[in-house]
Amino acid sequence: MKRKIEVSELIFKIIAYVLLIIFSILCVYPLLYALGSTFSSWDAVEQGKVILWPNGFQIESFKLVFMDNQFWINYSNTLFVTFVGTIWCLVYSILGAYALSKKRLMGRHGFNFFLVFTMWFSAGVIPQYLNYQQTGSIMASIVGGSSMYDIDLKWLIVLAMGMNATNIILLRNSFEGVPSEIEEAARIDGATELQILLKVYIPMSKATIATVALFFGISRWNGYFWAYKVLSTEQQYSWPVQVYMRDFIDKNTNLTLQYNSDTADYDIGQATSMVYAMVVLAMIPILVIYPFIQKYFAKGVNMGGVKE
Repeated sequence: MKRKIEVSELIFKIIAYVLLIIFSILCVYPLLYALGSTFSSWDAVEQGKVILWPNGFQIESFKLVFMDNQFWINYSNTLFVTFVGTIWCLVYSILGAYALSKKRLMGRHGFNFFLVFTMWFSAGVIPQYLNYQQTGSIMASIVGGSSMYDIDLKWLIVLAMGMNATNIILLRNSFEGVPSEIEEAARIDGATELQILLKVYIPMSKATIATVALFFGISRWNGYFWAYKVLSTEQQYSWPVQVYMRDFIDKNTNLTLQYNSDTADYDIGQATSMVYAMVVLAMIPILVIYPFIQKYFAKGVNMGGVKE
C-alpha cells in the first residue's frame, strides 16, 4: 500500500527539484556556452550573438590553437605543476598527518592548534608574496643564482605553494580512525614505522587519500593568481596555461581593459573564439580524471571529516 504524500511534503519536493534543476543548468551552461563560442563564426562571437548553440559554424579556432606552440608549452607546464605538485603535496601531507595522528607525539596538541590556527587567520597577500620571493631567492642561491628569476619558477610553484591545512586535517582524522590493534599487531610482527604507514595506514585510508589528491590536483590545475603574480614576463616558458590565457585575453580581446588594437595578433571575434577553445581544452584532463575518483569522494570526505 502506497503511503499518501502530504501536501507540505509534495510542495517541498517540487521546490527542491526545481532548485536542483536550476542549479544544474547554471553549472552546465558555461560549458555549453564555451563550446558554442568555440564553433561559432567569429562575427557572431564578436557581436555577442552566441547564447547557447553555435551561431554559424567553423573549426578554425581549434586549428589556430592547435598550431600555437606557446599554448602547448604552457599546457605542458600545467600538467607538470599538477602532477609533480600533487605528489609533493600528498607526500608531506601524509607524513604530517601521520605524525599528528599519534598521541605519543610530544606537543601534539600545540601542533594541531597551530595547524588549525592557519585556517582562521592568515598573514595576508603581501606577506605571502614576500614569503614566496624569499623562498625563490633561497632556491636560486642554492644553484648559484642572484635572484629568484634565475631559476625555473615552475619549481617555486610546486614547492612553495602546496600547503593546505584542511587536507592535512582530513588525512589526520582518517588515520586516527584506523584501529590501534592493527598497528600493534604490525609492530609485534616487526614492522617499522615506515612499513606501518605504507602497508597499514595508507591502504586503509585510500578513499581519503584519493579525495585529498583530487583536491590538490584541481587546485594545482586551476592555480592562476600566484603564478600570475610571481612569474615574470621573461619566463613565459614557465607559465601555466591559465597565465598564458590571461595574457592572450589582455592582448587580443576586449574582455579586459588591457586591449590595444595596435599590438593585437588577431581580430577580437577570432581571438575570443580562440580563448573559448583554450578553455575547452584546459577542462579536458579534469573531466577525464574526475569520474574515476568520484567514487572515493563522498566516502573519503566522510571518513576524514568525522572523528569518533
